[in-house]
Amino acid sequence: MKLIISGIIQDKKYFKEKAEPFLNNDDIIYVGNSGPKRRNELLGGAYALLHPINFDEPFGMSVAESMFCGTPVIAFHRGFMSELIVDGKTGFLVNSVEEAVERLSEIKKLDRSYCREWANSNFSQKKMVDDYLNVYKKILGIR
Repeated sequence: MKLIISGIIQDKKYFKEKAEPFLNNDDIIYVGNSGPKRRNELLGGAYALLHPINFDEPFGMSVAESMFCGTPVIAFHRGFMSELIVDGKTGFLVNSVEEAVERLSEIKKLDRSYCREWANSNFSQKKMVDDYLNVYKKILGIR
């Protein structure tokens, strides 16, 4: 499988030592930071999004964006990932790189249209705005 890495390099030393030596512009490629059009092309055409976070991420916009494109996600079971990913339906929550590799073969069993439906029903602009308004009303004591 081809591995395409896209995004901002936040830890340049780590990238130079741990990722760059494996880049070969054939099956392991770094394409830099991708704007919305290119991101949608990459995610929409991807077999899966790999999201091996090493911290407790509070949301995970790239995970939601991937599912909006119909692409399942394999992510470490940390932070908000269990709120974003329906394990076994929109992707897989894993605890190690080895487990992520094992789950890759199961991605083809997932329904990509369900990933889109899940994202639309939980993270659409309307849903997010309505949820924020409800939180503000609750804080202000407005019904």
